[in-house]
Amino acid sequence: MKRILIIEDDPYIAELQRDYFLLHDFTVDMSHDGREGLALALSGSYQLIILDLQLPGADGFEICKQIREKLDVPVLIVSAKKEEVDKIRGFGLGADDFVTKPFSPNELVARAKAHLSRYERFTDSKKEPERIDIRELSIDKSARRVFLHGKEIALTAKEFEVLAFMAANPNRVFSKEGLFEKIWGMESTGDIATVTVHVSRIREKIEADPSNPQFIETVWGAGYRFTV
Repeated sequence: MKRILIIEDDPYIAELQRDYFLLHDFTVDMSHDGREGLALALSGSYQLIILDLQLPGADGFEICKQIREKLDVPVLIVSAKKEEVDKIRGFGLGADDFVTKPFSPNELVARAKAHLSRYERFTDSKKEPERIDIRELSIDKSARRVFLHGKEIALTAKEFEVLAFMAANPNRVFSKEGLFEKIWGMESTGDIATVTVHVSRIREKIEADPSNPQFIETVWGAGYRFTV
């Protein structure tokens, strides 16, 4: 049974989320305070975290940042903030998804299940080590490590999944919607800003000149392509 943490200051919303997850056989803990929620999250007891942004005690963005620095678990932001800049900031700090209020509880549960399935597929694999070497870039899919010129590059879980997937399928063009479905495990609902953010952050880490990428190219009007 999967154990999740809901960090939400509105008791009604937190209880609504909890009830729907309980119906789907999750074990659920709740926190209505940012500092307490962060401490619980960092205990490493949870397979997934639902995070509000406007919290007493600690800012949701900072909580997301600290969780991502220390843990490799799905983080789903559920917030009344709807501005694109807030979504981009959340994705940039390592959030795996951003759901705006009001939301469908059933959709939230479906998204959580999709992220858990995706994480399990990448983290619980017992296959022999798989390594992709393309020019000066080396991707160890089993160890989930990336090296550039022999130096390890730190990537978030989703950044690694995007890079590993594209590198394993070189010279193919993937639309943003297609990448969203492949990596996030669900159909795009129109909000695919996360794909753009993740590709941009990967470029900053592996490209000598992110404005003139040599690995992940933009195919205008179509999507992205990993070149070899």
